[in-house]
Amino acid sequence: MAHLRAAAPNPELDPALNPTPLGRLLWNATAVDDDRMLRSRIGIKAVRALRSVLSDSPADLPAVDHVAEFAVPGPGRDVPVRVYVPDSGEEPAPCLVYCHGGGWVLGGLDSPEGTLRHLANDVPCVVVSVGYRLAPEHPFPAGLEDCYAATKYVASNPGMFGVDPDRIAVGGRSAGGNLATAVALLARDRGGPSLVHQVLDVPITDRSFDTDSYSENATGYLLTREKMVWFWRWYLQTELHDTNPYAAPLQADLLSGLPPATVITAGFDPLRDEGIAYANRLEDEDVDVRLHNYPDMIHGFTGRAYGAGLSRGFEALDEIGDRLRSAFTAPSA
Repeated sequence: MAHLRAAAPNPELDPALNPTPLGRLLWNATAVDDDRMLRSRIGIKAVRALRSVLSDSPADLPAVDHVAEFAVPGPGRDVPVRVYVPDSGEEPAPCLVYCHGGGWVLGGLDSPEGTLRHLANDVPCVVVSVGYRLAPEHPFPAGLEDCYAATKYVASNPGMFGVDPDRIAVGGRSAGGNLATAVALLARDRGGPSLVHQVLDVPITDRSFDTDSYSENATGYLLTREKMVWFWRWYLQTELHDTNPYAAPLQADLLSGLPPATVITAGFDPLRDEGIAYANRLEDEDVDVRLHNYPDMIHGFTGRAYGAGLSRGFEALDEIGDRLRSAFTAPSA
């Protein structure tokens, strides 16, 4: 793929990359996540608290018909979920089960509010956001098993959610993209549930730090190489899982049999090349995949469509919405 990285980041990113105090607020805690804070459990708790304070207010985000929160049975505890019901649409509705980002260490149900409200109305579909357990308190595979359990529960109890069990997709951003495709792998390997699509937004797919994108984007673009090293350490906590395909999906022997995929990557993202490599693997193994690289964007840019008003973020969300609509209306869906 030519022109993977633009000559410079999009000018709309200036408040994030050269932040003023206002820019720091607009870009949430991404502008204050000091790499050193992720080296300790105390630092992680501080970053979590700061992100919670700076989260987007629902009043600033798109209105949906209603939002409900409850818990579904999980492997180690009940798993909290937040359900977004669109302001219009059919019943039973298609459903997107979504895993938030944050390096498996940060984030929560509040993190992707703007994205999920947007997709719920745009597709339209019911969106179920999963509040999975975080590392380091709960290392791999705890969070993944929570996401799989929630997906399976939605498929097994469609009436509770008002959804069509034959039209369920999974998706996520960054670590959430990793969890989403790992859920798809588990669903294939464990005999269900059936999934019609996977949305992989700037996904983590491998524990490898020697790609060109890691070299080009090691520092200076919010997500750094050092952050990723620490995220992986906290998530796995042992080298035994380095090549486990449910942790590092690019290491899977086979990707055939997975649902069609939409993969979003960004030119100024350390994860760019592994996202592209994963999309190429899917295509090579006859999985329907659409890859779109945004050469002038940074990691997680879709999450800043709301709050920072990033136009390219809205462009990518519209593309994701188009792909989900097609998946939910396909003859096999």
